[in-house]
Amino acid sequence: MSTAMADRLDSNTVIQLLEVSRKLAGPSTLKELLGLVIDVGRSVLNADRGTVFLYDPGTQELFTTVATGVKAIRIGINIDSIVGTCALDRRIVNVPECYADPRFNREVDRETGYRTDCLIAVPLVGLDDELVGVIQLLNPKKGCFDAFDEQIAETLASQAAVAIQRARLIDDRMAKLKLEADLEIARQIQLEVLPKQLPVCPGYDLADYSKPAEQTGGDIYDVVALDGEMGASVDSSDLLLLLADATGHGIGPALSVTQVRAMLRIALRYSKDLETLVRHINSQLTVDLASDRFITAFVGVLDPRHHRVRY
Repeated sequence: MSTAMADRLDSNTVIQLLEVSRKLAGPSTLKELLGLVIDVGRSVLNADRGTVFLYDPGTQELFTTVATGVKAIRIGINIDSIVGTCALDRRIVNVPECYADPRFNREVDRETGYRTDCLIAVPLVGLDDELVGVIQLLNPKKGCFDAFDEQIAETLASQAAVAIQRARLIDDRMAKLKLEADLEIARQIQLEVLPKQLPVCPGYDLADYSKPAEQTGGDIYDVVALDGEMGASVDSSDLLLLLADATGHGIGPALSVTQVRAMLRIALRYSKDLETLVRHINSQLTVDLASDRFITAFVGVLDPRHHRVRY
């Protein structure tokens, strides 16, 4: 903070800036923090409205998550817009007459019925010179933003950028932890549908083992003692065998193959023969799965008395 700036600060503004530092350093979600940044910016600069644009490096766009009086907006990083120019040059853009500036988008005013007379856009640049976004404030009570306001806004932006970086890291970490917890639940569900104990089959030793490459996998198997469930064509000692593999990895394929196992078990309750059973399952999967998804499966019946498998 320069000496000239310090000389112009009144006690109330000093207190506000100190309070900003305290609040921005406190624990909060990203949404709460962005709302706080807007409220503080409007208060310190006596602005009527404000918007925080976050930077998406993947699309190289600025997007709004918190704003006063406007709907969500996405803007490219270029000289065609005021906030785009601000982000591109990483410098404050102070526009005293918005309708005289060709970069100003009048559409927002038309949609909301609000008139933007002047605005200031300030880049949010965090640690390691990382572009975090842009804060935009509109229509100060005194008419226009001056050089002193720019210094105040720059001070606020430097604190806000680091706080937003921290909040995004925390949010990303929490999202990752939730995903890991959800995947663990999915893994447990998938393990639960695997056979707990294989049927006894005279003349055969049966064993099973499954270890997904990830927390969940696209493979599943089942062994079912039929006990006459498939009609006169099978003996009570016959076994139904399922081995299925879905395209891809992760939770989506895991859900798909678990669905196949569930449909197979339900179909068996209605004593469908092998051909009818597979045809109905295949027809349902054709409806349920996306066109780029499929499941390769082996479904067979083992006759241990004659040592034959019909599949």
